[in-house]
Amino acid sequence: MSSGKKEFFEKDLYKPIYDYLAGLGYTVRSEVNHCDIAAIKENELLVVEMKKALNLDVILQAVQRQKLADMVYIAVPKPGRGLFSKRWQNLCYMLKRLQLGLMVVSLKEGCSFVEVVFEPAAFDMAKSKNHSKRKRQELVKEFAARYGDFNTGGSTREKLVTAYREMAIHIACCLMRYGQLKPRELRQLGTDEKKTTAILQKNHYGWFENISKGLYAINDKGRQEVSEYTELYQYYMHLAEEKSESEDK
Repeated sequence: MSSGKKEFFEKDLYKPIYDYLAGLGYTVRSEVNHCDIAAIKENELLVVEMKKALNLDVILQAVQRQKLADMVYIAVPKPGRGLFSKRWQNLCYMLKRLQLGLMVVSLKEGCSFVEVVFEPAAFDMAKSKNHSKRKRQELVKEFAARYGDFNTGGSTREKLVTAYREMAIHIACCLMRYGQLKPRELRQLGTDEKKTTAILQKNHYGWFENISKGLYAINDKGRQEVSEYTELYQYYMHLAEEKSESEDK
């Protein structure tokens, strides 16, 4: 049974792009020395590489054409909901980094047309980094808040040791060593000054129990799961032991 969706081919992109460039005053030719579309206006050489989807193959082709042309575009059919996907946004960012332009073609029977998403332009790295300043600060903050490296790069579907998890493990180890404690007492033992109370109250991992107003303990689930983070467990239990010994002297 037909889905009702008409199949299209790369060559279907050609006529709308030809009309668009011709309308801008370019003389247009197809399949010139392996370039899908070449266009010239007043000694300016423009090249367009066409593909059914925005992928690495067409990006590599376009980068090679930059050796020859003044401006290079990639042209693909206009995506539907994919236009707003994270992958599409990341690919667009890559094209801008590579100083490539992007055209999308709306393929409609009797009325196909071209939209230029962005022109080929020099990429401003300083401006790009400035836009990501907050994310950089968050990365550095997360990095600094971790005691050590307890993850394996490239891991998927594994529980990651974040700074937040590490703080929760520190609190859990103190409760395992000292028993029931208040947030103020935990902070005196070295847990995080700003987040100790919030971690206990939110109880994101389900490790803690509110015994009475402002008094917390660790439950069986917490004891079991925290001990599975062997290095951190040993490190923070050792800290708790040292604190206890120094208080006994």
